[in-house]
Amino acid sequence: MTSSSSPSSSSSSPSSPSPSPSSPPSFPSKSKTPATTAAGFIKAIESGSKHLLIKRFTLRYPEQKLKFVGDGYQFDPKRAVGIAGLRGRHILYHDKCTGCQLCAITCEGIAEAIGMVKVDEQWKHNKKGIMPQIDYGKCVFCGLCVDACPFYALFMTNDYELSSFTKEHLIYTPAQLAIKPRYSGDVEIKIDDHGATHHG
Repeated sequence: MTSSSSPSSSSSSPSSPSPSPSSPPSFPSKSKTPATTAAGFIKAIESGSKHLLIKRFTLRYPEQKLKFVGDGYQFDPKRAVGIAGLRGRHILYHDKCTGCQLCAITCEGIAEAIGMVKVDEQWKHNKKGIMPQIDYGKCVFCGLCVDACPFYALFMTNDYELSSFTKEHLIYTPAQLAIKPRYSGDVEIKIDDHGATHHG
C-alpha cells in the first residue's frame, strides 16, 4: 500500500518594487545679473557711509562716565507717582525710617535681598530700632522697595559701581546706606534725528 503525499504548495506573494529615494525638489536657479550685484554693492556702501560722519556712542570707562539726569529713582507716596531716574544703590534716611518693614516684605517674593537689623540709634518714630539692610548680591534693582516706603525714607541713587571681591562686602548696613554716594559724570547724551551721541 503506497501513500502518495502531495507536495505542499507555498503561495508566494509578488514582490513589490522597493521605493526609490525621493529626489530633492528642484528650484529654478536664480542667476544674479550684473545689475543686481551692482545694486547690492551700492546699497552696502550707502549703508556704511552713513556712520562715517556720526560720532560713535562709546565711553572710555572709567575715565569717562555718563552724566545722569536727576538724583536717581524716587517715589512720591502722596501722589503715588514715581520720579524717573537711575535705579542704582539705595540711600536710607534714618530720620524718616520707622522700621515698618514694608520694604523687606515687598522684597520677599522677588529677591529676598532686604533684611531688617537692629541699629544703635534711637528715634522716636522708630520704636523697634530696626532698619533695612540690603544685599546687593541678590538685589535686582526693581525699585519696588522704594514704591512700598510711605515715609520718603528709601530712594535709589545714580551709584552703580558696586563691584566687590567678596559677597560679604555686597551687604550694605543701614549705616552704609545712609551715606550719600559720590558719583560724578561728565559725559552728556545728545539725541537728534541721526541718533544718540555724547559730549564730554
